[in-house]
Amino acid sequence: MIIVTGATGKLGRRTVERLLERVPADRVGVSVRDPRKAQDLADRGVRVRKGDFDDPASLVHAFEGAEQVLLVSLDRIGEECVTGHRTAIDAAVKAGVGRILYTSQMGAAHDSRFQACRDHARTEDLLRATGLPWTALRNGFYAASALQFLEPARHTGDIALPADGPVAWTGHDDLAEATAAILAEEGCFEGPTPPLTGAAALDFGTVAEIASRATGRPFTRTVVPDDAFREQFLAHGAPAPIADLMVSIFAAARNGEFTVVGPTLAELIGREPAGFGSLLEGAWAE
Repeated sequence: MIIVTGATGKLGRRTVERLLERVPADRVGVSVRDPRKAQDLADRGVRVRKGDFDDPASLVHAFEGAEQVLLVSLDRIGEECVTGHRTAIDAAVKAGVGRILYTSQMGAAHDSRFQACRDHARTEDLLRATGLPWTALRNGFYAASALQFLEPARHTGDIALPADGPVAWTGHDDLAEATAAILAEEGCFEGPTPPLTGAAALDFGTVAEIASRATGRPFTRTVVPDDAFREQFLAHGAPAPIADLMVSIFAAARNGEFTVVGPTLAELIGREPAGFGSLLEGAWAE
């Protein structure tokens, strides 16, 4: 039995779909906050159970009988994030899970300038301390984040963001396929994996050139001071911690934390990962 948490989310759902191409449905289970949102999976023979990261007993029940659990990282920040991950890891241990896999990030480090990467590093420490077999999927930075940053530029033609550095933007579909391959034991890793990234690290100056080629429209790149960028988020109603988080992505990129690219993702999926140009074209066509 392979259990996937967050199976109604962007990465978790894609991973379940790819997993069902590799193993029978009766070997797949999902742990979700709202089982009604996974009814279509239940109809296909997937075991659906309620699993709430704020309710340890529900997670123990959701993880029952699991040989592997894929813990999809929470959309939380700081202590709240790590506490949720600790609850899930403790539940997996209590349920007798054979291996825990966790969706970490390529920049995971205690001294990262990006809060989420510090949270990933702390979660990896928790996994290490269990004594169980574990795998941390060091995913490339999600290209969906770059596309979100680019949304205003779709209309203005100006990519107005803080100074950055090259980032190995990577697509959810490719990461989901690689994760399913690992869960299906087509590739086995102990501890952190090599970086699971696209083939190139790009800064937003290069992204502007890619956007111009993809659309046939000119795109410019304007550098916005960090403080001004933060104020923009606050003005749109974002809480201060979220505004700080957004700014820290650019600080970490300038620090070279997301520049590494590696061949492991391509090896796992059997082809070159989708380039940023095709990801942008697909998103903007929608």
